[in-house]
Amino acid sequence: MANLAAQLAAVLQACIKRSGGPKPSRAHAKAAHARVFAAGLAADTFLVNRLVELYSLSGLPCHALRAFRALPHPNIYSYNAAISAACRARDLAAARDLLGKMPERNAVSWNTVISAVARSDSPGDALELYEGMLQEGIVPTHFTLASVLSACGAVAALDDGRRCHGLAVKVGLEGNQFVENALLGMYTKCGSVADAVKLFDGMASPNEVSFTAMMGGLAQSGAADDALRLFARMSRSGVRVDPVAVSSILGACAQACAGEYSVFHAIRLGQSIHALVVRKGFGSDLHVGNSLMDMYAKCMEVGEAMKVFESMPSVSIVSWNILITGYGQAGLYAKAMEVLDLMQESGFEPNEVTYSNMLASCIKARDVPSARAMFDKISKPSVTTWNTLLSGYCQEELHQDTIELFGRMQHQSVQPDRTTLAVILSSCSRLGILELGKQVHSASVRLLLQNDMFLANGLVDMYSKCGRVGAAQIIFNKMTERDVVCWNSMISGLAIHSLNEEAFNFFKQMREIGMFPTESSYASMINSCARLSSIPQGRQIHAQVLKDGYDQNVYVGSALIDMYAKCGNMDDARLFFDYMSAKNIVAWNEMIHGYAQNGLGEKAVELFEYMLTTNQKPDSVTFIAVLTGCSHAGLVDEAIAFFNSMESNYGITPLVEHYTCLIDAMGRAGHFVEVEAVIDRMPYKDDPIVWEVLLAACVVHHNAELGECAAKHLFRLDPKNPSPYVLLSNIYASLGRHGDASAVRALMSSRGVVKGRGYSWVDHKDGARAFMVADDLGTNVVESTMFSDNEDTSGITEVHQDETCAG
Repeated sequence: MANLAAQLAAVLQACIKRSGGPKPSRAHAKAAHARVFAAGLAADTFLVNRLVELYSLSGLPCHALRAFRALPHPNIYSYNAAISAACRARDLAAARDLLGKMPERNAVSWNTVISAVARSDSPGDALELYEGMLQEGIVPTHFTLASVLSACGAVAALDDGRRCHGLAVKVGLEGNQFVENALLGMYTKCGSVADAVKLFDGMASPNEVSFTAMMGGLAQSGAADDALRLFARMSRSGVRVDPVAVSSILGACAQACAGEYSVFHAIRLGQSIHALVVRKGFGSDLHVGNSLMDMYAKCMEVGEAMKVFESMPSVSIVSWNILITGYGQAGLYAKAMEVLDLMQESGFEPNEVTYSNMLASCIKARDVPSARAMFDKISKPSVTTWNTLLSGYCQEELHQDTIELFGRMQHQSVQPDRTTLAVILSSCSRLGILELGKQVHSASVRLLLQNDMFLANGLVDMYSKCGRVGAAQIIFNKMTERDVVCWNSMISGLAIHSLNEEAFNFFKQMREIGMFPTESSYASMINSCARLSSIPQGRQIHAQVLKDGYDQNVYVGSALIDMYAKCGNMDDARLFFDYMSAKNIVAWNEMIHGYAQNGLGEKAVELFEYMLTTNQKPDSVTFIAVLTGCSHAGLVDEAIAFFNSMESNYGITPLVEHYTCLIDAMGRAGHFVEVEAVIDRMPYKDDPIVWEVLLAACVVHHNAELGECAAKHLFRLDPKNPSPYVLLSNIYASLGRHGDASAVRALMSSRGVVKGRGYSWVDHKDGARAFMVADDLGTNVVESTMFSDNEDTSGITEVHQDETCAG
């Protein structure tokens, strides 16, 4: 029996030794088990221990555990073999259970479980096991420390990693290269590059693993240039350069394109490493090939990336994804789509990374529908993918779609981050959706993001644009740090809601603390001056614009033209317009519209016709401006010609505003037959502005019949608007039909429609004084209200008027 046991032990050992080469045959393992069982040696602990080990190495961990559990007297080696089998099967619960049931544990037992858990999806659990090992008084080995340090790096547990480092020194393992490399990896993954550099510099003989870990850590921390210098040191010191080291340094080259190195320098270094790859014969290594492609793609040399791709003996899905991403980042959207098609033709099925990369390419190309198609192919989009599509919708001003997509994201229980919330706040701001904005505010508090400056800026902007300026100011005041974006959001919100004095105060505070205004700051302040029709304040802001060098900024310049035009100062508006070295369509439109609004229709037409001789093409707003000028100047033929040229010459479909301007021009000139023909063919018959313009023209020409028709449409479309009642009453009164005029007034009163009061104001040295005028059966009652003003002007400088409705 002893001889048989010895023979079987030799057979089992021979099978186990084969694990150094090909995996042991499962059939041999089962046959050996059968012989042990047939020989009546199933209770032999030594033989079964060998059998458990053989099953485990043969890829039959369940058989190994079954053999172990049938053993009547397992020893420490039996348990260690069974634990190893459970870990190979990734049954970590069974491994931990076996560890707990062991009557006596040694370092091997703990190391096996700790190592497996450190490589699992829950590496933090390895730290708990390590604490249990220390409590039992078992001294960790270099294998223990390497596994624990790996777990520390995975969960960024820097303090735990430092304690491991201290223990390594205590037990005399600080010079063990295996432990040193693990420490390097831990420090770099935890972001403590300074500690890693200190450790590396103290190493007696760093090997290729040490250099690779250090280069990777430097590159990840943004010190790509230091990583490149370290690679040069590695090459000079004679340390073997392997494919892993090459891949690591190629990653550093890719990052250097956006770092302190110039793109040209980074590419030159990458090309040198490419030459090294060829010289060392690493070209067939898939990982190296992918790293080369990635380096060239990130350095915007997509053609070179394609050459590497075509030279690779074999490619993977990663290779295709790198190429697609490279073309997308370079703005070559069509080429990225072409590569995607070629990828599928080559038998590779796109994965979620492929679709995410294509999604980003589509957004960069502003092709939101295609981006949505890519998004819908991803089964479980990450929060980053959601954010990419949300940002795309928001940038294209598709704010309602942004809100709806966010609702779908919530329905799928995807946790939003600061970027998500900031994008949604932007859409809430544009659409004026206060309630959803409040919900986002609450979410930011739950996620402890309320103090994030990026998000706080969005909250200030949302509340101010939605008319809750008080709430915006509370958030603004609580912010510990404010950037110019935050100040601009506050100033813009105040200006939009005509809180012009407060806007000026904020602008003054902003300058006093040393914050330099941007184009957005100046545009908001100039718009406030325009709303106040305040030339003195406008000129002060204009002077500051010149001082800060924004006078040639088209955004600020267009606002200045608009301000001067709204203040009635067309000479200064034209002077600045001519001074602008570069004019965009907005500047042209503001100037033409300024002429039109100030009754200078001929000049509006003249400037429009001059614009057509330049390279600037008119847009929809341009035609509204010039048609308004034609209307105010009585240029009916010109208005008709311009209107007809919109679609035929420029491909611009007329909107209701264009029809309104044309009808106004014809109506003012009394061409009511032509007006009726235009109304009959236009697609905007239910727009109240069209009928109100027509009714106003009927007042001028005493056209009661057409006026009655227009008024009836307005009574239906806009029943609370007092204008049609007043205008129709005026028509009847001008024709001596006082009974009809009284009947309209009575109808207006019975329907509870009230005419709003007009008001005027003057700029006084003590501020702006407004006069409210009430119309009570022909008796004017004047009320005055004082508005404080910081401007110190002498006496009354200007008089301004505003009327709530004509008539």
